[in-house]
Amino acid sequence: MRTGTWATVRRRLLGIGFIVVIAGLVSLSIALYNKAFTPVVNVKLTTDKLGNQLQPLGDVKVRGLIVGSISRITPTEHGAELDLALDPDKVDLIPDNVTARFIPKTLFGDRYVALQIPRTPAQRTLSDGDLIKQDTSAPAVELSTALDHLLPVLQAVQPQKLSTTLTAISTALDGRGKQLGDTLVQLGQLVDEINPHVPQLTHDLQALVDVSDTYSQAIPDFVGALDDLTVTSRTIYEQRAELSALFADLTTAGRDLESFLRANSDNLINLADSSRDTLEILAKYSPSYPCFLKQMASLVDAAKPVFGGGTDQPGLHATIEVVVDKGPYEPGKDTPEFNEHRGPRCYDPAQMGTPFPDQPPDGELRDGTSHGPANRTQEDGVSPPANASGFTTSPNAAMSSADSIANTPAENDFLAQLIAPQMGIAPSQVPGWATYLLGPMFRGAEVTVK
Repeated sequence: MRTGTWATVRRRLLGIGFIVVIAGLVSLSIALYNKAFTPVVNVKLTTDKLGNQLQPLGDVKVRGLIVGSISRITPTEHGAELDLALDPDKVDLIPDNVTARFIPKTLFGDRYVALQIPRTPAQRTLSDGDLIKQDTSAPAVELSTALDHLLPVLQAVQPQKLSTTLTAISTALDGRGKQLGDTLVQLGQLVDEINPHVPQLTHDLQALVDVSDTYSQAIPDFVGALDDLTVTSRTIYEQRAELSALFADLTTAGRDLESFLRANSDNLINLADSSRDTLEILAKYSPSYPCFLKQMASLVDAAKPVFGGGTDQPGLHATIEVVVDKGPYEPGKDTPEFNEHRGPRCYDPAQMGTPFPDQPPDGELRDGTSHGPANRTQEDGVSPPANASGFTTSPNAAMSSADSIANTPAENDFLAQLIAPQMGIAPSQVPGWATYLLGPMFRGAEVTVK
């Protein structure tokens, strides 16, 4: 009985021992894998961004050589802290001013820690407990950013399609290495030629931005113009029959015009040639046309009261003043000449005074004739003057004036023109005594012709 019990216990103890040995071997394997019995130099690495491609037991390399592994990753408030277990045999080759980058092993693989030895390495090497910082230089940041942006793209790419694309590229480039090299050399030369023009290119791109802004602001107006154009297009479509008839008529008119021009081409050329002098004169005096047309337009309002506009007395209303004549024409002295070369000019009628002068204010007309005294003022051009004290209309008083024109043929003819309509006869039929009888009544008085 005791022998059987002992055998049972013995078997159980052997089973437990076997299990313990197996567990010990597994634990030893794990410990050996984790390098629990390997002497290491423990250093720390701080980083502000880790990512999910960096795992414990990842490699630590220096210029491609494995010098240790990642023993632990601890998250912190500002990023993460990595415990690196470095090989004691290689740590003496690593200066203590190294920095670290996180580089993927392949496009789709995990990252490893790449220790970057600076251009000026320190004399002191890494030792247990030292702190390594992440490389924050511009190339490192650009590389990290590029890899971060590349990863989502690679994750979105289907592997089978990527494999097909890479295979096609490989087949296309197979045997064309020299051509590809020459192309890259030419590309480098092209870049070298473009580099001096980069500032100008930058300026042009900035100017393009301004132009784009201008176009952006003009787009609403452009869209509005297109919207208005649709109305025009619709109108043209609706009036297409009338437009077709118009074009047919224009065709006929064009043919008629062609026949006319062909038949009268010589006459038109001669007309243009003969009109040259006239057109040159018109061009010379063209500066005065606006003033002339403006004054002609103002005559419309000025003529309304003259012809009784706005009154109940339509007809001509005018005040006629008899002034001293300019004297008779004298042969040899008043021979007409054309010496007027003063060019275009314009005068303001409001500044001419009353009566309106018969000569321009800047000098008499140079027409070769002698000019008598100029027209005098409103109060000085009549006989006797209207402002003379104790004036009388008797013939003797009028004849006593030194410049009197009483009873002269000119006055008689003028009075005949005034009297004839009232008598219903022609001016030539007015009796001579009528002017002597009525002359004193008209002299020095205002006469209104109706």
